[in-house]
Amino acid sequence: MDNNNLIIEYMDNPHELERMYRKDPKAFKKSLSHARELNPDSPVLGVWYERLYFKEMANTEKSSLFQKGFLIMGLLAILAGISTRIIFYFVSQEAIAPINLAFGIIPFIAAYFVYNNTPRKSVIYSLIVLFLISGVYLNFLPLNDKDSTILAYLHLPLFLWGVVGLAFTGNDYSKGSARLAYIKFNLEYGILYACMAASGMVLALLTMRLFSFVGLDIEDFYFSNVILFGAAALAVVAAYLVSMNLKLAKNMTPYLAKIFSPIVLATLVVYLITVIGVGKNPFLDRNFLIAFNGILLGVLAVTIFSIIESDSERKKNISDYINVILIVLALIIDSVALSAIVFRLSSYGITPNRLAVLGVNLLIWANLIWIMKPYIRFLQDKSGPSIIQDAVTKYLPVYGIWAAFVIFTFPIIFK
Repeated sequence: MDNNNLIIEYMDNPHELERMYRKDPKAFKKSLSHARELNPDSPVLGVWYERLYFKEMANTEKSSLFQKGFLIMGLLAILAGISTRIIFYFVSQEAIAPINLAFGIIPFIAAYFVYNNTPRKSVIYSLIVLFLISGVYLNFLPLNDKDSTILAYLHLPLFLWGVVGLAFTGNDYSKGSARLAYIKFNLEYGILYACMAASGMVLALLTMRLFSFVGLDIEDFYFSNVILFGAAALAVVAAYLVSMNLKLAKNMTPYLAKIFSPIVLATLVVYLITVIGVGKNPFLDRNFLIAFNGILLGVLAVTIFSIIESDSERKKNISDYINVILIVLALIIDSVALSAIVFRLSSYGITPNRLAVLGVNLLIWANLIWIMKPYIRFLQDKSGPSIIQDAVTKYLPVYGIWAAFVIFTFPIIFK
């Protein structure tokens, strides 16, 4: 009796099938397919087939998806490079504002997310409308150096970040888990793109140096036609690689979170002590107030970075206490900054810059309070760590709304 018949004979004897498999796995696997063809409705043979062939089937499916996804990514990367090069031409002619370069890259990253996780038509239409409205509106603004126009340009990346977030989350845009995944994507994306960009810069410098040895200065040509194209295309490639669960960035981010939090805390404490020692006054020194706000944004970013990289099922540890101290220090800095901004508004009047800084500081102050309340409850063992991550994700749309408000109202209010 051959193996095919033996498998069929012992279909109802799991112990004997297991014995046959262990005795000669290759022969058993070879015979299983034939036995299953003769008995396609057998659940036992179905289970064995899935057990032995699942990895191969998964790899085949993954390979197919990889090839298709790779081609789409390649096409979008090329389109991003070409679009950016065309936009750069008009920027160099001073026909449009430099911020338009963002539209040569970001829509193609959003397009890849839509392809990778196709959402409802309403989400796709919303993305198209948001990109079109923002792009058309910004190019109707006069090309000048007015503060309100510059503020609109500065807030555009934040607004587009929110639009890309909608493309990334798709139908799950209202779910905290999807928003959390988007923040993690940004961290991994930033690390990966920085690594690839650094490698590209080394290659570019080496290339230009080699040409200089033969008396050719290709710097302008190389920047306009190679570096610019490559930087734009690489942005789409990096999004693809992170979406494919590249392990490099994923393995680095938790360690970076643990390393940077205590370093930032120590640096911040030393800095604040030094500031008090030298008697710097943010109420009178505008540049110092700007630096204060930069520190505030950095602390907020590091805190969020550390929170989202923490295990949502873990118990409290030293990192949590460091994060809470960072939040408290950030609140102190923000309170001082808010007082200084209010003082400057009352003393020197309302300007678009002062109003924008006031709005950002109020948003960050509220965000820090929003995060600190569940954090304290967690440290008091009154809740789990997941509510801290929920606090981070629920507040994210507020920044996008504020960015939209500045972009679409400040140039009109402060003409």
